[in-house]
Amino acid sequence: MKKFIPYFCIFYFISFYTKAQVSDTSKTNNPFAEARYHYFLKTVILFNEYLDTDNGSYNTTQLRLLYPIGNKAWNLRFDVPLISANTNSVNKTGIGDIGAGISYIPFIKNNNGLAIRARVISNSAQDPNFGSGKWVFIPTVFYARYLKTKKFLWISSLEYQASFAGQSDRSDINITAYENVVLYFFGRNWISADTAFRYNNTVKGFQNNAFLEYGRKISADDLIYIHPSYAFGGEKTYNFGLEIGILVLF
Repeated sequence: MKKFIPYFCIFYFISFYTKAQVSDTSKTNNPFAEARYHYFLKTVILFNEYLDTDNGSYNTTQLRLLYPIGNKAWNLRFDVPLISANTNSVNKTGIGDIGAGISYIPFIKNNNGLAIRARVISNSAQDPNFGSGKWVFIPTVFYARYLKTKKFLWISSLEYQASFAGQSDRSDINITAYENVVLYFFGRNWISADTAFRYNNTVKGFQNNAFLEYGRKISADDLIYIHPSYAFGGEKTYNFGLEIGILVLF
């Protein structure tokens, strides 16, 4: 069975612009002040992702907390995944690898910005099939820019995933990922298209994917989104997927 690697979700600082809750830094129509990529509000995200693989399916229900700190140029992130597997070798449900991260925006202007993030994924899965068996360090750099008008936002990211501890009988993690997403905003809605190229240096192959997304603000503090995804590359970890999520601002 191919080793399952959870889908990478980029820079999920998601919400809409609310002047009463943000610092002066956010009052400049910056790249992170739109749906899906807001940086300054406390956010709870609950999403469910279904992945079809050659060996069965994986379903991940994940709780994510985003919490700005200090002058709100800093942001904390916590992830707790609940994974259900229906494959030839395992049919059960359990907690996956829990993760935590911290992000910082060192540069931001009216139409572009730069952010950096560091995450650690723990070796905490209840079952070996629900995690990598390794502790993983993930540094990421993001660049965001509006394209022509404030209705189009482009975000590009470069990420490196490296294991540094864990079970000796599990494969090391050594992955480089380059990702680009373009979002279009209209009214209370957004749509986006994303392509991510990932090279896994352990298996010497590409594990790429692309997705389309539609999202909508359904109340002052709640947003929903849906996106189907498709994997491609010689060492892809799944065939196709579907993710549905809800975001609650507080």
